[in-house]
Amino acid sequence: MLVDGIPITRSRPDVDSLGTCTLNCAFFGGKETMEQVWEQTLGGLKGHLSNENFETWLRPVQFGGIEGDSIVLRIPNQFFAEWITAHYLDMILATLQTTAGDTPAPKKVRWELDETLREKAQAARESTPPPAPRAPRATPRAPENADLNPKYRFKNFVVGPANQLAHAASVACGSDPGRRYNPLFIYGGVGLGKTHLVNAIGHAIMQRNPRSRILYVSAEQFTNEFIWSLQNHQINTFRERYRTQCDVLLMDDIQFLAGREQTQEEFFHTFNALYHSDKQIVVTSDVYPHQISEMQERLVSRFQSGMVADVQAPELDTRIAILRQKAESEGIELHSEVALYLAQTVRSNVRELEGTLLRIAVKAELLGLPMNLELAKDTMRAVSPNQDTETSVEDIQRIACGYFGIRLADLKSRRRHRAVSFPRMIAMYICRQRLGTSYPELGERFGGKDHTTVISAVRKISGLIEDQDERVLGAVGAIERKLGI
Repeated sequence: MLVDGIPITRSRPDVDSLGTCTLNCAFFGGKETMEQVWEQTLGGLKGHLSNENFETWLRPVQFGGIEGDSIVLRIPNQFFAEWITAHYLDMILATLQTTAGDTPAPKKVRWELDETLREKAQAARESTPPPAPRAPRATPRAPENADLNPKYRFKNFVVGPANQLAHAASVACGSDPGRRYNPLFIYGGVGLGKTHLVNAIGHAIMQRNPRSRILYVSAEQFTNEFIWSLQNHQINTFRERYRTQCDVLLMDDIQFLAGREQTQEEFFHTFNALYHSDKQIVVTSDVYPHQISEMQERLVSRFQSGMVADVQAPELDTRIAILRQKAESEGIELHSEVALYLAQTVRSNVRELEGTLLRIAVKAELLGLPMNLELAKDTMRAVSPNQDTETSVEDIQRIACGYFGIRLADLKSRRRHRAVSFPRMIAMYICRQRLGTSYPELGERFGGKDHTTVISAVRKISGLIEDQDERVLGAVGAIERKLGI
C-alpha cells in the first residue's frame, strides 16, 4: 500500500521471541537483565514525553535482545520504526547510555516486526478500567497535546530589523487569535527563529486562555498521522482531532507537503474547516508560498490570503544581542570581545550561533579555562579551519564589479545610472543575505550611503527574486557561485 509514495508494510505474524539475556555482555554490568534495563529506559523516556505520545509510540515497543552494537526492539509494524526513528531515536539511545552508566551502551537500534504486539496493546487498553473522575481544578489545565517548547517564548526572542515584521505579526496572533493575520505564513532560512515564533504564539494564546486546544505539529508529523489513520481505518478520528478538536493549528515546515497530493488534499479541507470557524492557523516554510514546488495552487492562494512575513539573517547588533540573551539564560559569563568575535564569525544562522556559544562554554568548563577571546578563536579554528578566509563584503563587491564590468570606485560612488545602481543593489542584497551585515554597516561600506538606501535596495532585489526576475536570479546565482557560497 502506498500513500504519497511512502510504503506501508504489513508486519509478519511469525516473528519468534528472542527471549531474555543476562547482562554479562559488553554493554551492561550487574545481574539485571537487559529487559529490565529497557524498562528503566522506558521509565526515563516517560518523563520527557506527553502521556499520549508515550502510550501510543513507546509503550508497545518490546525488548528483543542485543546483536553486536545494536539493541533489537520489537514493534507492531513498519510505521512504528519510521515514526520512532524520526522523532525519538536520539532520545532512546541517549537514555540507554544514561541507564548503562559507565559501561558502553548500544549505538544503534535494529527493528523487528511482530504484529501480535498491536493486538496485545489493543487488548490491554480495552481491559484497563476507565480512570476515576477527578475533582474539579481551580485552574484549567493546558492540553497535553500542545507539545510546545517551554523555552520558546516572546520574552526571550531577540527582535531586530531582520525579524521585526514576523515578530509583530506573531504577537498580534498571540493576542487575538483567529481574527488578525489569519493565516500567518512565516518563511525564512534554517535556524533563523521561525520555530521559536510559532511556539511563542502558542504560549501566548495558552496564557490568555488556558482552555485553548492547541496543536503544534510539523508537516511531516501531520503526513505520518494521516497515513497511519488510513492504514488503521481511523480517518474520522484524525479529522476530528484536526478540524473539530483544535482551536489553533501551528505547523512547521509546510514545504514537506510538496508533491504529496493526498496529504495536500486532506490539509486543504482541514485548513478550510479551521479558517471558516475563525480558528488561528500559523505555518512556516523555508521559502515564499509560491516558491514551494509541487504545492497545489489553491493552497498557495490560501497561504497568501493572510499575512506573509519573512525572517532574514540577523545583522551584527542583533547577533550580539542574541548571544548575550543566550548567555544570560544559560548562566554563562560572556565578555564583550568574545560576543563581538562570535557575532562576526557566525553570521547567518541563529541556531549555529547559540550552539557555538554553548560549545565554547562547555570546553572552558571541562578544561578549567577562562572563556576568553583566545579560547573562542581556538575552538572556532578547530570547527572551521578556513574561517579566516570566509567571504567578506569586499569579496562580494570585487566579484560583483567583475561580473558587471564596472570599477569598485563606481560601485561605491553616488552615481544613480542603472549601469551602476543595479550592480550596487545586487551586491548589497548578497551582503545582507549571506553575511547578515547590518544596514548601517553596509551603507558605510558602500561609500557612506544612508541605511534607508540600503534597506530600499535589499527590498527591491528581494521583490524581483520573488517575481522570478531572470536577470536578477542569474546575476545573484553567478556571483554566489564565484564566491563559493
